Amino acid sequence: MKNQMITTILGEINQVIDGVDESQLTALVDILAQDKRIFVLGEGRSGLQGKGFAMRLMHIGREVYVIGETITPSIQPGDVLVAISGSGKTGQVLTLAQKAAGNDVTVVAVTSSPASPLAQVTENKVIIPGATKTGDGIHSIQLLSSLFDQTLHIVLDYVCLDLSQKLAISNERAKAQHSNME
Repeated sequence: MKNQMITTILGEINQVIDGVDESQLTALVDILAQDKRIFVLGEGRSGLQGKGFAMRLMHIGREVYVIGETITPSIQPGDVLVAISGSGKTGQVLTLAQKAAGNDVTVVAVTSSPASPLAQVTENKVIIPGATKTGDGIHSIQLLSSLFDQTLHIVLDYVCLDLSQKLAISNERAKAQHSNME
């Protein structure tokens, strides 16, 4: 039973990954490669994945902040905001993405549906069609937004790997940025 469920979950992840548009990932890498401050925004499990993404961006030398943390500075015109919401309807994420877009911030929406309100905020988007708590995306045997969250993690790690290669950041150089207070 356990192996069958794991096999099904891995199949769902592969199906979602196959549905991600590679050109959207390339565009995100190009945006993140610019010498601009990057802000990451998400709530709940999407926010937790976003924090992991921000940490990895820091490891590869990007100036990155997580919206809502006490040491996050004000976002300014010319900065980049990566706004993550599986449903694309999360109130705080949508409100802040709209506010940033109205202030000349480059907003990238990461969501499950191109028709979601978040995806409508910007032309820069990454659509990850994994199931969410609202029932959007590819159907899953898993609860709520687990499939979106899993594929979000993989997609964002792929983006960081691609970006690190584009910027010629070695594992050793990234490791030098890793916390030494553990």
